[in-house]
Amino acid sequence: MLNLILMAPTDGGGGNLVSTLIMFGAIFLIFYFMIIRPQQKRAKQREKMLSSIEKGDKVITSGGLHGIIAGLDEKTVLLAISDNVKVKVERSAVTTVLSSKEDKS
Repeated sequence: MLNLILMAPTDGGGGNLVSTLIMFGAIFLIFYFMIIRPQQKRAKQREKMLSSIEKGDKVITSGGLHGIIAGLDEKTVLLAISDNVKVKVERSAVTTVLSSKEDKS
């Protein structure tokens, strides 16, 4: 009977659990610093760019329209793409600000 108790397998799962948790933690940190954090940084920069556009800025929209901002609303932008041709687009459609008033001064 004593031999059976001494020969009983010991549960070595505790070490495996700790190493598994450490590996999952390391994977989460890698995803955070390689994917999540840079994406949040780009989103903040884009939000800052969209909130700072002003009348007279030259912009490009996601549809490829190049124009000058002729007017601003809370959610829309009036874009002058040619003489006497103005198009109203969503503010979120602006992808790039080519030049602004500060650049011209």
